[in-house]
Amino acid sequence: MQLGALVPFGDTGGDPALVRDFALSAEAMGYDFLEIPDHVAGGNPGVAAGSDPRAQVVDSLYHDPFVLIGFLAAATAKLHFSTGVLIVPQRQTVLVAKQAACVDVLSGGRFRLGIGVGWNPVEFTALNENFHNRGRRSEEQAQVMQALWANPYVTFKGKYHTIEDAGINPRPASGKVPLWYGGHHEHTLPRIAKWGDGWMPNAYPPDQSALDIFSGLRRLTEAAGRDPASVGIEVWTSCGEGTAAGWRKEAAFWKQAGASHICLTTTFNRRHHHRIAGHTAADHLAALARYRDAIGDLL
Repeated sequence: MQLGALVPFGDTGGDPALVRDFALSAEAMGYDFLEIPDHVAGGNPGVAAGSDPRAQVVDSLYHDPFVLIGFLAAATAKLHFSTGVLIVPQRQTVLVAKQAACVDVLSGGRFRLGIGVGWNPVEFTALNENFHNRGRRSEEQAQVMQALWANPYVTFKGKYHTIEDAGINPRPASGKVPLWYGGHHEHTLPRIAKWGDGWMPNAYPPDQSALDIFSGLRRLTEAAGRDPASVGIEVWTSCGEGTAAGWRKEAAFWKQAGASHICLTTTFNRRHHHRIAGHTAADHLAALARYRDAIGDLL
């Protein structure tokens, strides 16, 4: 089981020296990967922006994931990176395939592309994309990207994409960029079963509900003619509450459940997750150290 951490932009900001030092510190502690959140635009918090109050989010800083991962990959030696998650249907598909391939090549294969469909209509409007068909388009996007990574030239005619004997260069040396899905919509698991290399859920506590949904994913994957063991699972965890013994118990549960990755978030404060009390980079790094010390031998 690999251990990672979500970069806490909301607290620490995005100063280049700070994010570089955060990555180097995580690598020195023995963390396997960092996860980078994604938002391109947000609404003005002083103006009503639809029925979902989260559509007004604009105050938090988000570096572009591809730019940041390129920056951090050059500063680190073995740390891997993942988007958590990139909102693919608000972007041009072939461009994402190209950017992901370049990050994969330049990082020496230290990259997973975590994707999701997004929740913020303000963002889609700003990027001139359709919020209402984003899930259906994302299914075709996965197929287009995987075809472009695997083949020098692609001819594709779908509902949303047309490629006429064209390709990208460079392409990943392995012929693919690992494609992981976030989200908990009823259509998410069938999409993973067909096209995904992994799932990144954060909604399930360490109990029977998680075991049941993991079993469901494995059944769907097998029904799609794929080996369930080839599809990873990354769970999120937190350390804002509880004890080292409790964190160990949870990590042991996830390992037994078949999770391949566990990602520590120090700022997420929803469902069963609890953020840490501190807000400085030092506070977050201290939390990473405490958590790694508590569960490191279980990895």
